[in-house]
Amino acid sequence: MRPVTHRLAPVDEVNLVLDRAGQVNVFLVAGLLEPGGFVGPDGTPDLAVLRSCLGERIGTVPQLGKIAVATGRRHRWVQARPDLEHHVRLIEAVDGPAGLARKCGELMDVPLGLDRPLWEILVVPGAAVRGTGIVLRIHHALADGATATAIVQQLFDPTEARGPASAPPVRAPEKVRRDARQVLGRLRFGLRRMRMTLRGREVGSTVLLGPRSRQRGVVFLDAGLAALERHVRPLGATVNDALLAAAASGYRAALSDAGERLPARLPVSVPVALQRRGTPANQVGIMLVRLPLGDVEPDERVRLIAEQTREEKVRAREQGTLEFMRGPTGARIMDRIGRRQHLVAGFVTNVPGPAGMLRLAGAPVGALWPVTVLAANVRLGVAALSYAGRLRCSVHFDAENVSGVAFARAMDGELARLGT
Repeated sequence: MRPVTHRLAPVDEVNLVLDRAGQVNVFLVAGLLEPGGFVGPDGTPDLAVLRSCLGERIGTVPQLGKIAVATGRRHRWVQARPDLEHHVRLIEAVDGPAGLARKCGELMDVPLGLDRPLWEILVVPGAAVRGTGIVLRIHHALADGATATAIVQQLFDPTEARGPASAPPVRAPEKVRRDARQVLGRLRFGLRRMRMTLRGREVGSTVLLGPRSRQRGVVFLDAGLAALERHVRPLGATVNDALLAAAASGYRAALSDAGERLPARLPVSVPVALQRRGTPANQVGIMLVRLPLGDVEPDERVRLIAEQTREEKVRAREQGTLEFMRGPTGARIMDRIGRRQHLVAGFVTNVPGPAGMLRLAGAPVGALWPVTVLAANVRLGVAALSYAGRLRCSVHFDAENVSGVAFARAMDGELARLGT
């Protein structure tokens, strides 16, 4: 029987166009596993047990059994049986959580091969005093952040606290009759976004933009979710607004460390989940948020950000996927533009995760951190994932050109202040 094939949706094909060494387009999440299940009391992992457990679950996740096969300039998905000896494997030991973070930085420069299903689970000894580390990579052609998080949950042990095993739905706006003015308004806004993408210069010359070196750095942070929410809710803000405010403090520190003048506002790109329609794996919009970097009180910075995101989030969902990211031709144009763009200075992304503690093949998952892609000419990005009552964040940066450590230290301090 011939394997079933179908063409990649145009928005999913985009993620293969943008993938290359130095710009590896994967969803990466790293974790710490405690003793239990396939992890022995001394932290030694039993990969045979892990593979046996995962083998049963992988068959229920169609995305993990597909290979992208080139047909001309496009690709088709072809069904394939994953080789678990390759996809689930042990790698060299690291030195604690900081070593795990460094390993994640290295992996963000290593593409996944197109000759196999586009994912892998790496077991990393030494990441914890008792226990082990784990890194899961899923190519963005298979899943956006929300879908990838749902896939991760399906691979972990069943639990009532897990939450839904599918990508979280986005509430659809009330159906209204669109008149000609509404249609023209969306068209005008779309054309304006395209002009901004092509010619926007909201960011001056800065260490945050430019060709990237091969030296990557990653720093892990975390903060209490409940405390953050209690602090920012009376300000009319969300945890995501608090994350952006903390990132603003980080950018202030990184620019000051480089001896640069602080701009009043610094624009960053922030993904927005769209209402899921049809079969494409990637259904994400983009909002531009101008982070206030001036000397304002932390709560005022949160308010200023919340004022923007309330409006921009709605607009991003109405407009949908960025115009140049709706197919491979536009993505090739976007890729060329991105190497010299000055519209945004960074990326900040936040994905909802499971509320309860997970287990993998019986091993408790003590912590999870996502790591964002560095694309175009951007040298620093922030990713966050809510997990078991904590907001787990990472700062991914070009270590040769940007002081990511100064950024992370300032961001961590701001998260602590906003959590009191």
